[in-house]
Amino acid sequence: MCWSVPGKVVRVEGNKAIVEVAGVKKDAALDLLNDVKVGEYVLIHAGYALQKVDEKSAKFTIKFFKGIRD
Repeated sequence: MCWSVPGKVVRVEGNKAIVEVAGVKKDAALDLLNDVKVGEYVLIHAGYALQKVDEKSAKFTIKFFKGIRD
């Protein structure tokens, strides 16, 4: 099973995004997506942004992951 995590795009630099996940900024390749903008949420796995997700879904998943950890 593979897990992808939602992250908020804080910067786009060419075909790479800087994405914030749980307070940590990570690089994410945008090779699989078009037209990603700052402020949007994307699902990330293995360094790639796989798909855009709406803010409500992203925040729900983040809250779920925090519940598992706590």
